[in-house]
Amino acid sequence: MRFKEHIKYYISWSIAICSLLFIMTSCVEEATYSDTPEGNFEELWSIIDEQYCFLDYKNIDWDAIHTKYKKRISADMTTDGLFQVLGDMLAELKDGHVNLYSANDVARYWKWYEDYPMNFSDSIQKNYLGTDYRIASGIKYKVLDDNIGYIYYGSFSAGIGDGNLDEVLSNLAICDGLIIDVRNNGGGTITNATKLAERFTNEKVLTGYIRHKTGIEHTDFSEPYPIYLEPSNSIRWQKKVAVLTNRRSYSATNDFVNSMRMLPLVTIIGDKTGGGSGLPFTSELPNGWNVRFSSSPHFDANMEQIEWGIDPDIKVDISSTDYSKGIDTIIERARAFLKK
Repeated sequence: MRFKEHIKYYISWSIAICSLLFIMTSCVEEATYSDTPEGNFEELWSIIDEQYCFLDYKNIDWDAIHTKYKKRISADMTTDGLFQVLGDMLAELKDGHVNLYSANDVARYWKWYEDYPMNFSDSIQKNYLGTDYRIASGIKYKVLDDNIGYIYYGSFSAGIGDGNLDEVLSNLAICDGLIIDVRNNGGGTITNATKLAERFTNEKVLTGYIRHKTGIEHTDFSEPYPIYLEPSNSIRWQKKVAVLTNRRSYSATNDFVNSMRMLPLVTIIGDKTGGGSGLPFTSELPNGWNVRFSSSPHFDANMEQIEWGIDPDIKVDISSTDYSKGIDTIIERARAFLKK
């Protein structure tokens, strides 16, 4: 499949998802809630109850959550007070894709990475990149002094073109192996993640499945829809690759790692990824606040959930001794692995 055809395939898939969600939410007769503290609370609770995709998987008793937080709602509570209660309720989902947006704040859940080692340091990374590294759109890259190529992609929100990737891989072709560092990459546009992953396969590979909500019950889902990684028609890498991860490798980065680990020359090194496999969707409360939540679960090729993250092939943490010396233990482990 040509790249343009692949993009058309992805766009068609995305449109199908959006259309399905629109039909699902349009055809169901919805209750109308007033713009009061209780009305906004009930609307938010109902949105999650009917459309959030991980309630059963995470074994969350959403009815019990309603009872718990309804006690904190009062007719005369302040706007800030209401925002706090609703944000606390959403935090029960333990999902980094779940947010509540008001004019002056964003409710978020960050414990998916806060309770884990950082395993990344900007200052230590500078010891490896120096100041003479190259920049190709969202990618920083360099040939390290042991002839290992190093790519850092800090956000899949930063676009990357085929011409950029051709130049990057051409410049690194002399290297004995390649490191792709996606630590602290919180995600972004999944097409950018796919475009990069396409450069490391020579054949079509099944990487996972996605399901969509088809009704308001917690178990109302479509049949699994397969997701494939297609090889690029441009320059493709043919040597060993180490993908570096930490807990802040999230969302589209989690998807990238899931695709890359299916490829024979790729090894994942570092810490477990942060997860975030639910396709986000947005809805609005009566008072105008927006809520974002996971609506369609993404699975790996074995139909296993990847919402909680993906384990590395080689588990490595940055040691305190190396950190004090300005050494990145994870990069050094990857270099040693690629030079074997």
